Amino acid sequence: MGERFFLYDDTVETKTRFISFMGENQRFDLAIVQSDRYYGKHLVLDIQGGRFAIIGQDDLDEPGYLEDVYKLNEEDAQELREFLYEII
Repeated sequence: MGERFFLYDDTVETKTRFISFMGENQRFDLAIVQSDRYYGKHLVLDIQGGRFAIIGQDDLDEPGYLEDVYKLNEEDAQELREFLYEII
């Protein structure tokens, strides 16, 4: 095998918030990671759904973004969006 070519290999300090809340139709179990990477955006992991995205205010304002990334219907995505607006 040839020599491995790394694009980057960094170790950074992070702050992670684990939160679970019940929406009208489903439970949300999230891990929200903050670091100096991603230009101030947060890494939002849906633990139960196995999906994640790098999210900032601009992404929350993008129509259909949460629905697509987390495979949610419009109502559930709106509940998640409202919660994320509070913390992002």
